Amino acid sequence: MPNCARLIRTAWLRLAVALLPALAGAPVAAQNGEKPAVAIGADLASQAGGTRLTLTLSRAVEARGFVMERPDRAVIDLPEVNFQLESGTGSRRDGLVQSFRYGLFAPGRSRIVIDLTAPATVGRIESVTRARDGAVLLTIPLQRADRDAFRKAAAAADPAPAQARSAPPEPTDQRPLIMVDAGHGGTDPGAIAVGGVFEKDIVFGFAQALVEKLEAAGRYRVRMTRDRDVFVPLADRVRLAREAKADLFVSIHADSISAAPQVRGATIYTNAEKATDAESAKLAERENRADAAAGADAAEAPPDIADILQELTLRETRGFSSGFARTLMGQLAPVIEMSAKPHREARFVVLRSPDVPSVLVELGYLSSKRDLEMLQSPEWRAGVTGSMAKAIDLFFTNRATLGRPTVMRRSAAVAPVSP
Repeated sequence: MPNCARLIRTAWLRLAVALLPALAGAPVAAQNGEKPAVAIGADLASQAGGTRLTLTLSRAVEARGFVMERPDRAVIDLPEVNFQLESGTGSRRDGLVQSFRYGLFAPGRSRIVIDLTAPATVGRIESVTRARDGAVLLTIPLQRADRDAFRKAAAAADPAPAQARSAPPEPTDQRPLIMVDAGHGGTDPGAIAVGGVFEKDIVFGFAQALVEKLEAAGRYRVRMTRDRDVFVPLADRVRLAREAKADLFVSIHADSISAAPQVRGATIYTNAEKATDAESAKLAERENRADAAAGADAAEAPPDIADILQELTLRETRGFSSGFARTLMGQLAPVIEMSAKPHREARFVVLRSPDVPSVLVELGYLSSKRDLEMLQSPEWRAGVTGSMAKAIDLFFTNRATLGRPTVMRRSAAVAPVSP
């Protein structure tokens, strides 16, 4: 059987290489507007003091590597690459590599983030064209280093930030604007189910379904913080909502607790400096590390409130957020299993807008077999998005106006978020 598996894999790779020109378009530079290079293989090999990651690509690309501390990781920046890799690629430990993940980091840019088992530096990245089929082998060498050398290399690194995406100018349309935020994305997969299902994919599909439901009603303008599988820093998600003058921000997630597969159910979170409980605090800490997981600097929260007007704005926003959370809880309870404490508070970076009511909805647990089945069910998704849309209708019906509250309009220019 092992020989048979190797033969099948070899045959598949040969077929993929033969199809590379068709997949990638003409073998010319992506920066000229052509389709991105295609990656069809990723292999690890270790020997004394070092580990090599080799990608099989349709054509040569420029690659840049650097390292980051806390946690220790190596980051490889590339032009946009179409990763067509086997399921589970990157999950195997080998030498200096604990695991690695990959994906779109910003428009036109891809990134590989390598979790290290020990301090290491990135050596010279080289490309070789394979004579027999024209495929390009991109080799990324990692060399073991002592802690001091690694720290110096990390301090000297100049990681390019994800390209900030600005919200389109506000239209004359006065309908309330809903910003739907699909958690994680690109090089940040979020939680991973036992079968290899990524949180970023589950929540993106759900977010799209919610957007379609809201747009079909015609009562709202609706935007998404990401409209494809791309990494968006946490602070940029907040900034997009504020620049668009959103009236409501809804962030969609799906947690995982591998040590407790019996735990299940949905939870709605609002922002607070002090968490409801230790479990909520730990979840917020994990979610706030999303930027680090993608090989980016940690997000910066909005500055502290400076005057009484801003303080009033923040209090009003938190009141609207909590009110919507209660309304949402009431609508979801009949159609979805709720957790033991369905409304909780914690210090989530993505919820820290001082003037946009915001909630984070954990739809369920990928570690629960039952929750995972429901999260992947189109019928379940239709029922839950329908109930969320009803909650949004009630939220705006119960507000004094359909626009932004007066105090929020006056404070729209305060406390900008750093990208």
